[in-house]
Amino acid sequence: MPEPQTPWPHAPTHLLSDRGTYFVTASTYQKEHHFRGPRRLRILHRGLLSVAQRFNWQLEAWAVFSNHYHFVGHSPADAPDASSLNAMLSVLHVKTAEWVNKLDAAPGRQVWFNFRDTQLTHQHSYLARLNYAHQNAVKHGLVPVACEYPWCSAGWFERTASPAMVKAIYRFKTDRLSVPDEFEPSTDWRVG
Repeated sequence: MPEPQTPWPHAPTHLLSDRGTYFVTASTYQKEHHFRGPRRLRILHRGLLSVAQRFNWQLEAWAVFSNHYHFVGHSPADAPDASSLNAMLSVLHVKTAEWVNKLDAAPGRQVWFNFRDTQLTHQHSYLARLNYAHQNAVKHGLVPVACEYPWCSAGWFERTASPAMVKAIYRFKTDRLSVPDEFEPSTDWRVG
């Protein structure tokens, strides 16, 4: 009987056979700061939101940085599974890599590394990861209050959700979550 194989740790297995809610983290290759500065962050941020809409993924929380991003999103309701996530992120990564490589006169340079996905099947885990994504700029020391970081969902969430909902989500603890997030994003993000 063959022994079960352990997936290679640098190439996570994407188990997208079920429709549902996912927490996703993607990283640039070698954690390079290819999206440093407001112009590049704006393009990556807009790209993430646009491609999610195009592929019918409903994002509820997101945070975009110079070398990684996170989001919580629901797979398309009319799809049998979440396999469109691969295609969606492929489009985002190809287009943003081509754009940033043209900007840097670095054709063919590898920009993106991989992504990790976790299906969220428990309400507590889902709500804690919503808070994690909203608060990620604070975690990284970029802002004292999440809504001050323009490349995340916190400001949008605080404007569109009820005050009771905002308070409830922000109460969920994130210190016990197992989220690989050993990134040091660039502090060069300010607009204007």
